This record gives sequence, structure tokens and C-alpha cells, in this order.
Amino acid sequence: MSEQPAHDSSDPERGRSGPMLDVSDLAVSFGEQSVVSSVDFSVDRGSLVGLVGPNGAGKTTVLRAVKGTLNPDTGTVRVDGEPISDRSAKAVSRLVASTPQGTSLSFDFSVRQTVEMGRTPHLGRFDRMDDGDRSAVETAMERASVAKFADRPFTSLSGGERQRVLLARALAQETPVLLLDEPTANLDINHAVRTLELVRTLVGDGKTAIAAIHDLNLAARYCDKLVLLAGGGICAAGRPADVLTSDTLRDAFDAETLVTTQPGTDAPLVTPLADRETVDRRIHVVGTGKPAASAVSTLVGAGCRVSVGVVPAGDAAAERSRDLDCEAVTVPAFAGIDDAARERAVELAQAADAVVIAGETGDGNSPVVRAGGTCLAVETDESDYTSTTHDTVPLAALPASVASLPPASERDATLPLNQSTTD
Repeated sequence: MSEQPAHDSSDPERGRSGPMLDVSDLAVSFGEQSVVSSVDFSVDRGSLVGLVGPNGAGKTTVLRAVKGTLNPDTGTVRVDGEPISDRSAKAVSRLVASTPQGTSLSFDFSVRQTVEMGRTPHLGRFDRMDDGDRSAVETAMERASVAKFADRPFTSLSGGERQRVLLARALAQETPVLLLDEPTANLDINHAVRTLELVRTLVGDGKTAIAAIHDLNLAARYCDKLVLLAGGGICAAGRPADVLTSDTLRDAFDAETLVTTQPGTDAPLVTPLADRETVDRRIHVVGTGKPAASAVSTLVGAGCRVSVGVVPAGDAAAERSRDLDCEAVTVPAFAGIDDAARERAVELAQAADAVVIAGETGDGNSPVVRAGGTCLAVETDESDYTSTTHDTVPLAALPASVASLPPASERDATLPLNQSTTD
């Protein structure tokens, strides 16, 4: 038996410095067609890095080069400081395990037999599996939640179940580095989340992982860092919040997006926007909670210049306004609306082309609502504002309704509505 790497608290890897995985000046081409060039990134020990980008950007190609199954034209891949080009294929397989994007196998193996393949790099040519190998296989099947399928043919499983079996095979390999090519493909959202939660647990235990993930929001939620590939190279790399910006995504995907924050986290939330003409209107939103936050997102996504208030500090509408760089007139939670805040909100409402009501407004905002020359209410069960004199529209129809309104008359003062202020 070849020596197997240890993964407990005595593991000498834990005391070493530098990244576990380092990719330097990587370039790959197929014939005359360049796929990627000048690719540089590193993955710290015990972290998860996501490869994201449009289809055909080279994510799988980069993973194949990292795994050593594809020889790059130029560049170096180092694992634990050593170039993998200096190691045999079997030695690399004791350092790097991977799950493929596809889930097909050439032969009809059972699930257990499939997972046992992960022990191959640790066995000599004539070695048989021992108790340690069998324990690694059982543990891997349990962690990937496929132990109940152990004796079933691999081909009898659904696509999602096959994906989990291939993950179990990679776990049985017991390598310090794990490569995942679209690990959530063919999985429903429940199993996709469970899979990435498992990867996060493995990373917490000291494993280093890199995953190609097509779902930007899952990548933002679970990855420590992202590497955005597009146009044959790296467009951006760093923290998810620094990589997933509307400008960067426009360049990479040629698409308009609205980037906010996933509820309860600091992770970005990317919402694609349909192609449509910009709605050039100033809108003041009155309301609180998710309805008001959704109205702000919808209006900003349509191109409106939006302000909000008066709203309690920390409310979802206030936080969404901050994310989107809209002015929000705020007061401390449970403090009531003071004169200064009310006066500023009234000014913003008067300067707007329309006031939009969404969610609870409170009695203190009545002067703000009345200050608007035109008023629309968003249909929601949470709105406490009722009126027979103002139109009520569904959220999805809000941009079109706002676009149909005539712009407000020119006023003496021009107010900067898309700048954050501190109240």
C-alpha cells in the first residue's frame, strides 16, 4: 500500500504556509483556437474558490489543467508548492480528486464499486483494499448521502443521485484538494444546497476546494473567493461582493443585472434584467419591509432614480436602498418620525415624478404621500395604505405604469436622488 495522506490535527500540511493550489500564467489552446491565456489565481488552504463565467469561458479546461489531465501550452500548476508536472499521474491523484460534469460510466458498476474506484491511487498494482480503504469508502458514501444506494447499479440512479455518487468517489480518494465541475448540475435546489453545505464542511475540516459553478448566487453564498472567466481570461477575481458587480457582469455575460444582497448574508444577489428601454423617472418610495425593498429593486432595475422614506434604520427597504445607492431618509427603529426627516422626505416626494406606496407606511408618512403630485400603490397584502383616488398596480407592472406617467414639471431645486446620505 502507498502511504495515504493524513487529515487529522497532526497533519503537517496545516503548519505550512502559502496557497495549497497556485495557477500561474496558464494558457490552453486546441489547434489554432485559444481557450484561455494568462490565467493566474491561487487557492488558500482550507478555502473554497468558485470558477464562474459564461458557457465556453474555459472553466472545465482550467479544471482539467489543474487536475493534470490536460497539458497547458504554457504555465505552471503547483499543489502545495510543487509543480504537478514533476509528479506521476498516480501521485497527482493522491493530491487532487475531481468530480466530472457528466455522470455517465462505461460499465454498469454498483454504487459501492464506483466509490471504491476512488481508492485506486492509494493501491499498488496487485494490492487489494484493506480495512482502511473500506472504511474510507463507507465514510464517503455516508457523507454524500448515497450509502442507501450502495448495492444498486449506477445506471439505475437519477442524474442527481449519480452526481452525489461521483462526489462520494472523489471523497473516498482522500486528497487535500478537491475539484468540482458543476457539482450542482442535475440537482434540485434542496440537494444543491446540501451538496455545497457538505463542501463547506469539508473545507472547514481543512480540505481545499475549487468548483466550477454556473449558479452565480450559489457561488456567491458558498465560495470564499470567485474567479470570473470570460473572453479567454480572467475578468475579475476576489471576494464575491467585489467580483459580482453589474459592470463586471455586463462585460462578462453581455447582460444587464441587478446586484443586491442575499437576505441574512453579505453575499451578493444577482438578478438578470430583461432587455427593455430605460424608464427615466424620479420615484419616491414610501413603505417598509420586503414590499418596499422589492419596489426599490424593480424601479432601479428599470432605470428609475429612486429615493425612499421615511423608513426605520435597518429596515429591508433601507438596506436595499443602501445596496443600490439610493437616498433613504431614515430614523432610529421605534423612534417615530421627527420633523427633520419628514421635511426631507416631503422634499423628495415633491421633486419626484411619482410617489410609490409599498408595504406599511405608518401615519407619520401621510404628509409625504400627500406631497407627491402622482401616486401609485403596489398590490401587496402588507400595505396599510388604502385610497380610492390612487391607482393600484402589481409589482411586475410597476415599471410600465411609471413609464406611462408624464414627467413632473420643472422645479426650482434639482435634488440628487441617487446618492447615499447619512441621517
